[in-house]
Amino acid sequence: MSEFPWHEHYPAGTSSEIGDLPARNLPELLSTSAAEDPGAVAFTQCMPNGMNGSLRYSEVERLSDQFAVYLREVVGLEVGDRVAVQLPNCLSYPVVAFGILKAGCVLVNTNPLYTASEMTHQFSDSGARALVIIDMFADRLPQALASTSIETVVTVRISEFFPAVVAGIIRATQRYWSRTLPIVSVEHTPLREALEAGREQIDGGSGLATYLEGVGPDTLAVLQYTGGTTGVAKGAMLSHGNLVANTLQMLAMCGTHLRRGEETVLTALPLYHVFAFTVNLIGFYHMRGRNILVPSPRPPSNLKRAFENYPITWLTGVNTLFNALLNERWFLDHPPRRLRASAAGGMALHQSVAERWREVTRTPIVEGYGLTESSPVLTFNPLGGTVKDGTIGIPIPSTTVRCVDDAGNALSAGQPGELVARGPQIMQGYWQRADETEHTLVDGWLHTGDIAEMDDDGYFRIVDRKKDMVLVSGFNVYPNEVEECLTAMPTVREAGVIGVPDPKTGEAVRAFIVADDPAPSLDEIVAHCREYLAAYKVPRSVELRDELPKSPIGKILRKELRTDPGASTNDPAPETAPGSEEASPR
Repeated sequence: MSEFPWHEHYPAGTSSEIGDLPARNLPELLSTSAAEDPGAVAFTQCMPNGMNGSLRYSEVERLSDQFAVYLREVVGLEVGDRVAVQLPNCLSYPVVAFGILKAGCVLVNTNPLYTASEMTHQFSDSGARALVIIDMFADRLPQALASTSIETVVTVRISEFFPAVVAGIIRATQRYWSRTLPIVSVEHTPLREALEAGREQIDGGSGLATYLEGVGPDTLAVLQYTGGTTGVAKGAMLSHGNLVANTLQMLAMCGTHLRRGEETVLTALPLYHVFAFTVNLIGFYHMRGRNILVPSPRPPSNLKRAFENYPITWLTGVNTLFNALLNERWFLDHPPRRLRASAAGGMALHQSVAERWREVTRTPIVEGYGLTESSPVLTFNPLGGTVKDGTIGIPIPSTTVRCVDDAGNALSAGQPGELVARGPQIMQGYWQRADETEHTLVDGWLHTGDIAEMDDDGYFRIVDRKKDMVLVSGFNVYPNEVEECLTAMPTVREAGVIGVPDPKTGEAVRAFIVADDPAPSLDEIVAHCREYLAAYKVPRSVELRDELPKSPIGKILRKELRTDPGASTNDPAPETAPGSEEASPR
């Protein structure tokens, strides 16, 4: 078997290496694409009721130039200074993000739903000097900013850049009907005023010509915080070169399914998350696509008007998003007619969901894999090539992936081990955490903490997270496998699986499910699992939930299930569940 068996499975015409980068930094890559067709619509923000606003490529470039000059000439920031951005998907996001990068500053993506204490940690840890925040959540600022280095606050309206009448209606609704506009009690500058100040500087002779003179592939571009599931969140240092490379690597795997200047992508995942940031924001801007921004995909009916009003050709999401849409009657009755392909990441794509998605939309859906630390994509099922359900695909160009044992030795095909990777998209390290960096980056290899195995063709399958693995009487049980089995039941919508202490087997499998009415009984669940799983993998206890805890991108949070008071109890095993004797090794 070849050392790199995956190379022969790339889409036709795709090289195993991406070659020299076409741009020194992100602004250079993005501005070059925008100049090809400045009058084309770049972004459209679609509200749940269909109200919308749009920005053309020329407008995004002009406004982001103004914001860059504002940061440098008015605020007084320098190259390398950090700017935190706390925005949902909206027209202001690309203007602000691109402006920060054009200024030579570092973007610090921040979840808008963070509590004041979470904001304080991220702002303090990053050393951010400026913050751009949606005004709906500005009431947290007095508490959050008290012990940070933030000197400048810029506030954004959700209806920024909408037509005046539409923006007025949205603003009035927020103020008088939903009452979602708190008083901003800290000194701040509205985005419109910041942009006007930048314009005045440009009119007075200030420009961007010198801002990026020293900004190259190795210059820090983004601090993307991660690791909250294993401890205090830490900032992955992603350089301009990391992000330019990963954009080109990902696009290379799409073959003829991605046409320059012709695609319309629906962005339901938050742009502050690295998956949507690289793939949707940077990737589709570089391809001169149109990006339909949805501020919140929950409930899934929020996406209805976007699908109805725009010729969506691409959709990126996580398993829970695709599954939720497949349970919406409006989506089933009128699936998107122009859709060409969908890409899943962030969590395992269940085979049952993938098969039904293809059946309903009659289009391909493929799974990829990555981490914040890898900008994020490492592997992808090649569109136009061989797609293997249940796998995360093959390493993208210029990327080497292998499975290793605890001693770091490479394992053969079919042997599960920790997935490690190297390539031009791998982060520079963790911000101000040399010890964490040394543990994660070993001799140039990123240690992911995920257990995977490779087949003879070079396709990888994630078995599970090391920390999520359940040990039942010495046997490894991987929650992904059990969750996939559970969600294959017609009446089970979602499932989350964890391990709980058990006096006889060490740990036992506990499942949390969201089901249709009537919900399946415990006996029905156990019988179904027994048909497809070894006895020791069958849940010993099951709890019905109205919903499961999820991350902002819709990934089920097992850590919250583990800390749930109900998860710590040892429910007696049902009579039909496997007993300790069945589960013990022979």
